Amino acid sequence: MKKWAVAVLSMAVAAALAFLLATAPQRVDLDERAERGDPDRGQRLFWAGGCASCHAAAGARGDEELKLGGGLALVTPFGTFRAPNISPDAETGIGDWTGTDFANALLNGVSPSGRHYYPAFPYTSYARMSVGDVADLWAYMRTLPPVSRVNEPHDLPFPFNISRGIGLWKLLHLSPAPVVAVDESDARLALGRYLVEGPGHCGECHTPRDFSGGIDKARWLGGGPAPEGEGQVPNITPDPAGIGSWSEADIVFALETGLTPKYEAFGGAMVAVQRNMARLTPQDREAIAAYLKAVPPVASAR
Repeated sequence: MKKWAVAVLSMAVAAALAFLLATAPQRVDLDERAERGDPDRGQRLFWAGGCASCHAAAGARGDEELKLGGGLALVTPFGTFRAPNISPDAETGIGDWTGTDFANALLNGVSPSGRHYYPAFPYTSYARMSVGDVADLWAYMRTLPPVSRVNEPHDLPFPFNISRGIGLWKLLHLSPAPVVAVDESDARLALGRYLVEGPGHCGECHTPRDFSGGIDKARWLGGGPAPEGEGQVPNITPDPAGIGSWSEADIVFALETGLTPKYEAFGGAMVAVQRNMARLTPQDREAIAAYLKAVPPVASAR
């Protein structure tokens, strides 16, 4: 009996150690590469990434969009997440971070103190960004005005308040690999995929999720329930139930103006997204349109 108990205890200890190893936050040292960014190039990544949409004050316009004090509450089935202060304030923001800290947050979802970030922060998409682009974005972020605002904690029930479990979730859902195969010799398609799947993180809202909250890549961009539980996010694949009737020119026009081919205005969260897309280059919007017409059509989720 004693041997049996020792064996069970040994197995439990081994399982606990395996869990700790599997869920340990993974940081990489990017040394000087994360510090050699160009803020002018970074400004484009800032708007592509929609940073102000979550981290600026609600309804902010103009220069107010550059004040990233956070505070937005995102109510989800897993609890309420609150966007943090990512301004360069040294006391309450990220002003004391290094470039490597910033890169690890975006590419690995890990904080400077070595904790997992919750994927309400869309690092599963940002993981597809290049280190060079992350460095450019970091250089631009440091030019923004500091905002003194203390972060509020997330309000999450058990077991979602145990962030170590995110390590297991990452094993399933965190990968820098592209979602859709495209003809990489076509520069437009390659750029469109990069912008949509990476900094633009379009799939975070436009793709249904599985039981764990991870993106169902088999239904990529097929629409589904809004992340906050009210309404539907539209299908943006070439399916007839999506934007199959839209031409590339229609998509470019919509991203630039916020109007559909029928001259109906965008609503909801897409208003802010479109305003960000309008700040990109015409070539960026054309690349996004080319990619959206090239992805596999998906029937809308019900």
